[in-house]
Amino acid sequence: MLEDLNIKDFALIDNATIEFSKGFTVLSGETGAGKSLLIGALSFLLGGKSGTEQIRPGSHEATVSGTFLLEDDAEPFAAEHAVSDSQDDEGECRSASEWLFRHGIEPENNRILLRRYVRDNGKTGAWIGDTAVTRADLATFSSFLVDIHGQHEHQSLMKVPEHRRFLDSFAGLNDRVAAFTALYADLVSKRKRLDELNASDANREQKIELLNFAIKEIADAKLKAGEDKALDEEETKLSSFEKLYADIEAVNAALDGSGEGAVSLLKRIRGTAQHACDLDKSLESLGQRLESAFYELSDIASEYKTYERSLVFDPERLAQVQERQTLIYNLKKKYASSVDAPIEEVMQYAEAAQAQLDAVEGGEAGKEGLKKEIALLEKQVYSEAKAISAQRKTAVSRMAEGVEAVLSQLGMKGTRFSVSIIEKMGTELEQKCGPYGMDNIEFLISANPGSPLQGLAKIASGGELSRVMLALKTILAATDPVQTLIFDEIDTGIGGEVAVSVGSHLKKLAKNRQVLCITHLASIAVYADNQIKIAKGVHAGATQTRVFPIGAEERVAEIARMLSGDPASAESLEHARSMLQRFSEGA
Repeated sequence: MLEDLNIKDFALIDNATIEFSKGFTVLSGETGAGKSLLIGALSFLLGGKSGTEQIRPGSHEATVSGTFLLEDDAEPFAAEHAVSDSQDDEGECRSASEWLFRHGIEPENNRILLRRYVRDNGKTGAWIGDTAVTRADLATFSSFLVDIHGQHEHQSLMKVPEHRRFLDSFAGLNDRVAAFTALYADLVSKRKRLDELNASDANREQKIELLNFAIKEIADAKLKAGEDKALDEEETKLSSFEKLYADIEAVNAALDGSGEGAVSLLKRIRGTAQHACDLDKSLESLGQRLESAFYELSDIASEYKTYERSLVFDPERLAQVQERQTLIYNLKKKYASSVDAPIEEVMQYAEAAQAQLDAVEGGEAGKEGLKKEIALLEKQVYSEAKAISAQRKTAVSRMAEGVEAVLSQLGMKGTRFSVSIIEKMGTELEQKCGPYGMDNIEFLISANPGSPLQGLAKIASGGELSRVMLALKTILAATDPVQTLIFDEIDTGIGGEVAVSVGSHLKKLAKNRQVLCITHLASIAVYADNQIKIAKGVHAGATQTRVFPIGAEERVAEIARMLSGDPASAESLEHARSMLQRFSEGA
């Protein structure tokens, strides 16, 4: 349900915030006041076309945002359908919450904010919640929230693929078709896998040969984790032997060389310190520390001497180390992300190659099993598609009767409505079936007696389309998930009893959903639970459109204006008050 709409610098609307309620809401105003601008702004928000001409003169950007209450609960959906990620991406979503879940968008308190702008440089942007989306995504998502009926591109009746959804909803097939879509997606996935296996047969032997070579080459190297780092350290030591020996020799000379080495000097100082300690006992702790330093330095000097004696230049070992480094370098170059990568990457490559080899060598057996699975799925898909098609055909006559009966009350007596169901073309099963069955479905209508049935999308009159949609929504009231319906031009070419009937139907339809209707007929407006007025005026030398709710006496005056053009005459006011008391609850 649409809770609020915020419009800024859109066409003639400088700044408007409108709050909407449940039930039936009428939008009225003088001819030319800008009633269609409000629907245009909403259509723009829902993913309709955009252009710089939509920006209010003197402004640089037009912005429209709206808050929607999701009638279906998102949290149970997420828990129940967490497996949907594994389904074919082409599988249709069945609710706004499912769409949000699949796209990783979380509503707040079961509400979602839509926002869209267009700038004078032609740039546009759109958001669902805090997530930036494309116009196509915005239009797809908003189709679960709102249906606009009239001369607008958001009109779902103009989209033939939507006709199947209407029929399936009427026939109670939504769950069955969703299950079929999942079954069909499984079949498509397995066929794709089989095609990949068949395509790989041509280079299968070459692939096996390459994998075997890589696995053997890495295995023969007998690599060890961390070996590359250890070899680098050993190579540095061996190739710098002379400098290392000179450094150690210099250290030993400084520690315990002939003359005044550090150990000899400390030994002499140690004796002098001991004598001082005998004279002053407060120096005892310092003497102990000096004693410890002497023994520690003596031990260090001893270990350096031992290390010096162990140093032997081994050119043969250096050659072995460098040869091993070259082998590892070449393996990294072939099987790791870079020559600087750790040796573990080469070892991981060998494991992955072995797994791939096992899969390729076992592919033939897997292929036969896959063929059997596909054959079984094909039978299931075809059988289920036939059963769904039969149910659709059974529902067609009931649907046509229901629509024609409502249309007769809406001033379209004699109108014929039908549903065309034609099996998809092709001789192969894959060509005959699609994600939603084997049928191409389109609504047909003949608005005039004697005229042939033709595609509903070809009807030019927005008023006729709106009334057809009102008839469909009436018979689908119990199953239609869209909670907000907007009717524009529904009163075109009607009046009298037909207008009263249209108003009555809108009122009934609004019992379980939100209905917005633009009308110039008082006989429709009096049925509304709420009324919003659109007025045009001049402010600061610029033409502006204002949008505001009206109630009580303001509404009586507006109904009087719609009745006679005179909102002030006693007769018009009395007539308006009488109609509101008769048709509007709580008036």
